[in-house]
Amino acid sequence: MKMNKRSFLAGTAATLALVASGAMAASHAEKLKVGFVYVGPIGDGGWTHEHDKGRQAVEAEFGDAVETVFVESVPEGPDAERVMTQMALGGAKLIFTTSFGYMDPTINVAKKFPDVKFEHATGYKTAPNVGTYSARFYEGRAVQGTIAGRLTKSNVVGYIGSYPIPEVIRGINSAYIHAKKVNPDVTFKIVWAFTWFDPAKEADAAKVLIEQGADVILQHTDSTAPQAAAEAAGNVYTFGQASDMAEFAPKPRVSSIIDNWGPYYIKQTKAVMDGTWVSEMTWDGIGAGMVGIGEITDAVPADVKAEALALKDSIASGAYHPFTGPLKKQDGSDWLAAGETADDGTLAGMNFYVEGIEGSIPQ
Repeated sequence: MKMNKRSFLAGTAATLALVASGAMAASHAEKLKVGFVYVGPIGDGGWTHEHDKGRQAVEAEFGDAVETVFVESVPEGPDAERVMTQMALGGAKLIFTTSFGYMDPTINVAKKFPDVKFEHATGYKTAPNVGTYSARFYEGRAVQGTIAGRLTKSNVVGYIGSYPIPEVIRGINSAYIHAKKVNPDVTFKIVWAFTWFDPAKEADAAKVLIEQGADVILQHTDSTAPQAAAEAAGNVYTFGQASDMAEFAPKPRVSSIIDNWGPYYIKQTKAVMDGTWVSEMTWDGIGAGMVGIGEITDAVPADVKAEALALKDSIASGAYHPFTGPLKKQDGSDWLAAGETADDGTLAGMNFYVEGIEGSIPQ
């Protein structure tokens, strides 16, 4: 079979076009790998559960354009650095590290992988390829404190703290301020669990608080164990933490703080895809939808529910700030004058209790 010059050139051009087309298709089909590092199991029913719902939202939004990977129950410390390194070596170009104790490991690994974008939850250290994000959980604590102050019959509200970091201290202060506003006789008892997720420790903390007279319990730990302990005790109210924990509704769980990470994860993933990602510090609350208030059940009197929802709406609109003076620190020194509100810098580094809270913050 003879082939003239024109036919040969035409065939070569067609072949090259096919090769180029295939290369473009392969390029367009290349997935963005997004990694998530979790401090607890995805079945914790709280903090990690909601972060994993955010990961699933990314998959639902972008479909075949992304591949997500995650590692659960990663201890804060050197092991976290190893997991992040493996994710980056495995091709992840965007990595979300979802616990405060991952802050230094995130910074360390980011230095080794300047082409990978990192997003660290609840921290304060950034780098050219590291951004931070958190939610104003203290806004939700104000709503919880209002309900707690109204519901308690013993005037003792128990609070299970995880670690004595500013995020947790802010929540305790906010809940106390607003419980005290509606019930001047209320007192808070605080037990530090020194864990984010340990159902046995969390259950024990709840039982101790109940033995000390608490008939309302708030928590800044991740499992549903305090809910179960309260349910077993009877006549104790609780609030879902990070997730709705609605399986314990209508009582003991009477409402919840819900962390809504999906929209943020989608936004940042799209920014990496578009090449528009920049290192930022994001701190959003009820108004932006990052903090949700779970259904207030009928175990709460209608007038108390209305009061709590009005407070929620006022915070969401910006008409009210949960840290509005006059407020003093625990030692009696002045903090905020009447009508003055706390600045973000003070809140971000909060290391003191407000006046009226008993006990000291562990060091």
